[in-house]
Amino acid sequence: MSKRQNQYYLLSLGCAKNTVDSESMAQLLDQAGMRGVGDPRSAEVLIVNTCGFIGPAKTESINALQELANLKSSDQYLIAAGCLSQRYGDTLAQEVQGLDGIIGTRRWMDIVDVVQRLRKRKHPEPLYHLPTDAVTVGTDERGAARVSVQGASAYLKISDGCRRPCAFCAIPKIKGTLVSRPMQAILDEARMLRDQGVQEIILIAQDSTDYGSDWGMKNGLAQLLNEMVKAVPDLPWIRIMYAYPGYVTDELIETMATHQQIVNYLDIPLQHADRRTLLRMRRPANVDWVYSTLTKMREAMPDLTIRTTFIVGYPGETDEEFENLVQFVKDIQFDRVGTFTYSYEIGTPSATLPDQVDDEVKQARQDHLMAVQQKISLQRNQSQVGRILDVLIEGHAAVTDEDGNPTGSTISLGRSYRDAPEIDGYVMVEGEAPIGEIVPVRITGAMLYDLVGTVDLAGPTIIQPGQIFGAGDLNPD
Repeated sequence: MSKRQNQYYLLSLGCAKNTVDSESMAQLLDQAGMRGVGDPRSAEVLIVNTCGFIGPAKTESINALQELANLKSSDQYLIAAGCLSQRYGDTLAQEVQGLDGIIGTRRWMDIVDVVQRLRKRKHPEPLYHLPTDAVTVGTDERGAARVSVQGASAYLKISDGCRRPCAFCAIPKIKGTLVSRPMQAILDEARMLRDQGVQEIILIAQDSTDYGSDWGMKNGLAQLLNEMVKAVPDLPWIRIMYAYPGYVTDELIETMATHQQIVNYLDIPLQHADRRTLLRMRRPANVDWVYSTLTKMREAMPDLTIRTTFIVGYPGETDEEFENLVQFVKDIQFDRVGTFTYSYEIGTPSATLPDQVDDEVKQARQDHLMAVQQKISLQRNQSQVGRILDVLIEGHAAVTDEDGNPTGSTISLGRSYRDAPEIDGYVMVEGEAPIGEIVPVRITGAMLYDLVGTVDLAGPTIIQPGQIFGAGDLNPD
C-alpha cells in the first residue's frame, strides 16, 4: 500500500462561504477514514475548492490546479471542486491538463463517493460530477456541520444559493437558487461551537436577510437570531454578514438592538448609489431607503459599525453617476468600505451591456473613492480613542524597530465588534493578552484601518445616543 493511501490535501480558495464548504468536505473525508495532510506530495487525493466569481479569482484557481497537476504522481488524484468547477466544469479539463475529477458546488457532500469512483476508474478521462440539484440541506448534508472554526471565531452557514437577479453576478448560476438550512440544525451547530469554546459566531450566506423565504417565512433572519440568543445565551458575539439592501427590516433592527450578543455591526453590500447605475445592475435602486434605514439603525444602535462594498466602472457609469457615489459615501460616513473595479463576466447580463468603461478610468475611480473613504475611516477610528472596547485576542507579534530588528517587546492582535475577520482592521494591544479570550482594551491611538490600545480592567464604556457621530457629521474634504 502506498504511503499516500487514504491521505488528502485540501486547498480552499475564495470567500468564507467556500471555506465552510471545504471544512464540510474535510469532515466527510475524515469520517470515511481518510486523514488531511499539509503537504500535497504526501496525499493520495488532491482537492482544490476553487473560486470562480470574478476573473482574478478564476486565474488564481486555475494556476493552483495546474501547479498541483504538474506536481502529482500516477498514484495521486487531482479533484477540482467549488465555484469554478460548477461554472466551467465542461471546459475546465481543457484548461488544466491532469485533472482527474470535477465536482460542483451543489454536490460537495458527494466528495467521498467521487474519491471512491476515482479509485475504481479504468479510463484516463476526468470524472465529472456536476448535478444541477441544489438541495444541500438536512439529511443531504450527510451529517457534516456547516461551520468553519478559525481560532476563537467560527463561520456558520445558514443557507446556500441566491435568488437575486443582479446583472453582474454569476452566483445564482453557480450555486443555484436559495436553499435555507433547517433552523434546528443551525441552532445545534451554534451549541456545538459554544461548547468548543468559540467566542464569536459569524452567520454567512449568499444573502443572509433572505433566510427562510423559500419556506414562506417573514423576517426569517430576525426569527433565527431570536432563537439563537436563547440557544446560546452565554456566547459573547454573534455577527451578521451579507445583508441585502431593502431587506433590513424594522424587526431585524429591533432584534439587533435588543440583544447584546448580536454585535452592532452590519455588512450590507450596496454596490452603488446612483439610481441609474443600480437599475442597470438590477439591484434595489431606492437610495432614499438606504439613507432612512441606516439613519434608523444608528438611532437604535448609536455605536453601529457599517461595512459595505461598491463596484466602480460598471458599464455605462458616467462621471456624474460616479460623483453621486462619491457624495453618497461622504454623506453616509461608512466605517468600512471595499471598492472593486467592474469585472467582465461571460454569461452574465452585464456582459452584453454597451458602454464598457476603460480599465484606466475604472482604476482612477477606484483610487479616488478609496482616498475619500480613507479620510472617513481615519476619523471614524479616531472617534474611538478613549473608549474601552471588548477585544477578541487572536495572536501575538514581536515588535520591531524601523530597521526590522526585534525590540524585545510583544503586542497582541485582536478584533473588536467593529472588525470582521480577514476583511476589517485589527486592534493592536500592548503586551501579551490571552489568545482566544475577550479582554477590555482602552483605545489610545488610531490609524487608517487599525486601532492601538492597552488592556484596561475597568470594563467597557457605555455609549449613549449622540456620542458616536452619524451620517453627515464629518466632512472629509
